[in-house]
Amino acid sequence: MAPVPTKDSDPTIGALVIDASRDISTLISKEIELAKSELKVSFKHGGTGIGLFAAAGFLALLAIIMLSVAFAYFVHMTGLDLAWCFLIVFGAYLLIAGVLAFIGVKQVKQVKGPERAMAQGREIPAALKGRS
Repeated sequence: MAPVPTKDSDPTIGALVIDASRDISTLISKEIELAKSELKVSFKHGGTGIGLFAAAGFLALLAIIMLSVAFAYFVHMTGLDLAWCFLIVFGAYLLIAGVLAFIGVKQVKQVKGPERAMAQGREIPAALKGRS
């Protein structure tokens, strides 16, 4: 068989290597961008959840203080009117803390790793070897 003559429009091996290097570099930078964007969303949910947990903890502390004052009034008072008012306030604080904690748990459960970026990253070695 006679060798097939190359055309001037056929790329050289050097040009192909340069193109492949550039494409790999672009692929890796895009994967990093994807991972960053996924983590940004997860960190936002995590930060919101932590903030809500902090608010719930602060309100629970206020509720304990209110309960302590209410118990003190129960011991020292002959009538229960003012103490019952303190207990109503305590119950309201406890209810608000419970709602904030519930919302915080939902926010923290939405935190996850960059799953799509990791899955695509696992495919890169196979793609470099010529397998799909």
